[in-house]
Amino acid sequence: MAPNQGKTYEVDMCSGPILPKMLQFAVPLMCSSILQLLFNAADIIVVGRWAGDNSLAAVGSTTSLINLLINLFIGLSVGANILAARLYGANEKEGLRQTVHTAMLLSVISGALLTVVGVCGARTILIWMQSPAEVLGLAAVYLRIYFLGMPATMLYNFGAALLRAVGDTRRPLYYLFSAGVVNVVLNLFFVIVCHLDVAGVAIATAVSQCVSAALVVRCMIREQGAVHLEPRELRIWKVRLKQILQVGLPAGFQGALFSLSNVVIQSSINSFGEIVVAGNSAASNIEGFIYVAMNAFYQANVSFTSQNYGAGRYDRIRPILLRAQGCVIVIGAVLGGTAALMGPHLLRIYSSSPAVISAGMIRLMIVCVPYALCGMMDVMVGSLRGLGYSVMPMLVSLMGACVFRLVWIATVFQRPAFHTIQTIYWSYPISWTITFLTHLACYIWAMHRLKQHLEKTLRAG
Repeated sequence: MAPNQGKTYEVDMCSGPILPKMLQFAVPLMCSSILQLLFNAADIIVVGRWAGDNSLAAVGSTTSLINLLINLFIGLSVGANILAARLYGANEKEGLRQTVHTAMLLSVISGALLTVVGVCGARTILIWMQSPAEVLGLAAVYLRIYFLGMPATMLYNFGAALLRAVGDTRRPLYYLFSAGVVNVVLNLFFVIVCHLDVAGVAIATAVSQCVSAALVVRCMIREQGAVHLEPRELRIWKVRLKQILQVGLPAGFQGALFSLSNVVIQSSINSFGEIVVAGNSAASNIEGFIYVAMNAFYQANVSFTSQNYGAGRYDRIRPILLRAQGCVIVIGAVLGGTAALMGPHLLRIYSSSPAVISAGMIRLMIVCVPYALCGMMDVMVGSLRGLGYSVMPMLVSLMGACVFRLVWIATVFQRPAFHTIQTIYWSYPISWTITFLTHLACYIWAMHRLKQHLEKTLRAG
């Protein structure tokens, strides 16, 4: 392979029109994220249709816990993405090589730690979350098998993050499609033919994660460009690990804190019984498709901002933000409104129970209609991270979303007049609004500080 052949997959983020290139980057990423959600959707649909509502609730009730445990390490992949994009924009080839090998070894270590925690602590943590007794055993089985596939999940996420850093979002899409086909086929086989219930869908998911991981690692080993992986050179470079952790740990803590608040919320939802839990699980899955469609532009914003910041193209940073915001507003409004209007038909895919559908519609109406606010909040975080700020957006998210939701559950929800499922769901759009406005103020401050730094540099020169 010629040295630069891999560049056919890359997007030039530092020159030319921004919106077409952002779409070129984000659309394959959006499709990749949707395919990842289809893994979970296939699990939920298959168990809901062929194993029953208790199995549906068992799989769905683990989502917030899974996110809580893996988001810290997914945050490290965000740190690797931002560092690699900045080094790529600055044409620092040796630093990029060190980052690639440090990040991929870190992914293996992260996956192994998650496997130990998930397998050993599944039942205990589910009890802490007040999972209904009817689904506790099934949920524990699902979690333990799911977490056996964590090393593969981390390998794929870190590898895909490094490919995104140089603008390649197409090959991760191809690999996820292949893994998705494997996942759906094995789901149907293990549940319908082998009658393995939730264990079957967990095994199918773990196997499909191994497929996507193997493909992305093979791609990076064969790649001769900026993100070439040489297994013999896998090691931790302390300076690169420190740089990844500086951005990745705050990003991971932010994701974990969001998930922690969601675990508390899930525990409150669990108190309403398995019908509400099943309806919430189905609605959350539908909602997830809207989220990842918007989140693709958050990730595009991170990569575009990081590369342009590394290349010194500061004039492109604000236009990048404005275009990303425009995209998430349109996507959130259109898809959120569609989910609310088509809710009964969409929920019927997951369950034929009228009670479950009715419970799911409550969430769709409250959360999906204003969902653009969530995308706007995330895009602001992307700009701040791309500019090198990691602790600040973490603290803002901690206070504006996580602490607010916890206080909401501990105060408003506890009042008899407001002790309803609707009260729980309203904590989402209110917290998004508060957090977005605070992030916006931080961004204005950060850009003013950057302008002052440039002016000072010019005067000194």
